[in-house]
Amino acid sequence: MLFAEPLFAIAVTVLIYLGAEGLHARWKWLHPLLAASVGVMALLALLDVPYESYAVGGRWIEFWLGPATVALGVPLYKHAAYIRRQLPAILGGIAVGTMSAMASAGALVWGLGGTRELMLTMMPKSATAPISIEVVRQLGGQPELAAVLTVLTGLLGSMIGPKLLRMAGFGDPMSMGTAIGTSSHGIGTARVMRESELVGGISGFAMGVAGILTSIYAVPLYLFL
Repeated sequence: MLFAEPLFAIAVTVLIYLGAEGLHARWKWLHPLLAASVGVMALLALLDVPYESYAVGGRWIEFWLGPATVALGVPLYKHAAYIRRQLPAILGGIAVGTMSAMASAGALVWGLGGTRELMLTMMPKSATAPISIEVVRQLGGQPELAAVLTVLTGLLGSMIGPKLLRMAGFGDPMSMGTAIGTSSHGIGTARVMRESELVGGISGFAMGVAGILTSIYAVPLYLFL
């Protein structure tokens, strides 16, 4: 069956993303990743293609996430001297930002009457997906839901994060890169990389450190919650 062939998912994903980039070129407010995601889901629903069939080819695309993430180390290496000079401020921002992201997410779920399981699933959402999913699994949350929340967090941060930071007066490279990498992981980093290699390098560094700190901050949650 055509839908079960890996080439189907690869072709559909690439073509829809190219179309989303075209729409983004015309309407700057429309995020290409959001448009592509909605487009793929709409097409699968229209053709009644089960996710399992799409995932056969989708895994080939997923494989390239690893090399793409490693590639974020290139601008980090190029601007290592700048990052080293600003290291105390950047590390302080990441530490506070990671803790704030986890605490605010937990407080939101608790304040709205959510379950303990949902709270533990929500708290690591600002870390990159492989880390957040594993942390949630260890805490006893729902890894599948954690994956969705992590992607949505990165997507939302990449859409409104840079503009919001500039409006608040934090448009310099150090503040922008630290905030986006800490809160919006790889998706946000890819977004700012298109505007500035320096900001992208700082954001990539922040994303890595934030993932490590999320794992460390999760230890007391595991012990006491």
